[in-house]
Amino acid sequence: MRVAILAGGMGTRLSEETEIRPKPMVEVGGRPILWHIMKIYAHQGFDDFTIALGYKGEQIKRYMLDYRRLNSNMTVELSTGEVELDDAQLDDWTVRLIDTGANTMTGGRIKRLQPYLSDDTFMLTWGDGVANIDLKRLVDFHRSHGKLATVTAVRPPARFGRIELNGDSVAEFSEKPQLGEGWINGAFFVLEPGIFNYIEGDETQWELEPMERLARDGELMAYRHEGFWQCMDTLRDRQLIESLWQSGDAPWRNWM
Repeated sequence: MRVAILAGGMGTRLSEETEIRPKPMVEVGGRPILWHIMKIYAHQGFDDFTIALGYKGEQIKRYMLDYRRLNSNMTVELSTGEVELDDAQLDDWTVRLIDTGANTMTGGRIKRLQPYLSDDTFMLTWGDGVANIDLKRLVDFHRSHGKLATVTAVRPPARFGRIELNGDSVAEFSEKPQLGEGWINGAFFVLEPGIFNYIEGDETQWELEPMERLARDGELMAYRHEGFWQCMDTLRDRQLIESLWQSGDAPWRNWM
């Protein structure tokens, strides 16, 4: 099953980093977050990737072109320039890098990937979020209901302390609790080719009309993920993900 990753947005809310690189190339633990996402999939047996490029997409192309050299031991004969690589531990992935336009919206990017995804079920995610999700259970859930689309529903941590009031008195204060209710789009999807019929073109935003129509048509199901999930929308998010990695206890690090 192929995995599509949208990696073309400008990441304006993370402008401290994305002025010089696309958001998927912002590093966590010295590696692009895109690499972390691909490792999550590959470790669970999904290692055929199709990546939608846009803003500064050439940087992602260069990274993939140089991936073998950057991640291998090497011997260089300086007199001849001959290079011998020792890459026994190198990741064995297939990666398609598709230019989908600098200003194309998320739905348009998905539509532009259609020729590269084959006429079969595929997975989709954004290039800026990590989770300890069980992808095989996600796929099994999708296949069990027979609908066109499955979205992973998550409950993110609250950004601020929760205050419960009794009049003007604080009855309870909890610092950054897990939300007790309310689910949001966690952006780990499993989709059937029929979803392309719901996308008009480059100006279509996947999270709006296509998903709304799929829901109205009874073709959108939710897989509840109760575990760890974190996107990287802001510098604060990036610092949180980095701190988890540096602690040695990154929940999404399923390949170690």
